[in-house]
Amino acid sequence: MPANRLRLVVGLGNPGKTYENTRHNAGFMVADKIARDFNIVFDKAKFDAVFGRGLVENVDVVLAKPMAFMNRSGPPLQKLAHYFRIPGEDMLVIHDDIDLAFGRIKIKEKGGHGGHNGIRSIMDAFGGGEFTRLRMGVGRSEAGETVTDHVLGKFSSEKAETLSRIISGARDAVVEILCNGTKAGMNLFNGKDLTIEA
Repeated sequence: MPANRLRLVVGLGNPGKTYENTRHNAGFMVADKIARDFNIVFDKAKFDAVFGRGLVENVDVVLAKPMAFMNRSGPPLQKLAHYFRIPGEDMLVIHDDIDLAFGRIKIKEKGGHGGHNGIRSIMDAFGGGEFTRLRMGVGRSEAGETVTDHVLGKFSSEKAETLSRIISGARDAVVEILCNGTKAGMNLFNGKDLTIEA
């Protein structure tokens, strides 16, 4: 990601009380953490998204959460990016991933959707996958539980205790990507277990 350009940082999730603190809302949780830590307020609503503008360290960002459901995340973000004239390659999308173990994050430049409906919708809306992803591991479902039930379920009490540590780690990864580039973020965070205290 080039320096000194406005970035769009996006947390994916589903709107509404029903979905609060579910695995599928890991992206919302990280976006909320960034907002708190860098005093960015989600004080604007437009294009079916809430967003705020501010600085992460010294990087100018639009921090956003689409308020359409996960599988319709793309159009609000495409409109927001167009409004701020932010190209897809200057967007960072934070989302849950069942293919990563709980506590792991993986930073990825470009690529496919890996079966994630939010990413699929964004790729359709932008006409490709030219954006950086920060994948938050939520692990696979237990035997007999559907993928949908799993991602829309809440974290178990023992996992909830380490969740804040993982969300803080993901926040640190976002800062690293914005300030020092995607490759630097990958080197520092890919393969790291955030459930372990530093």
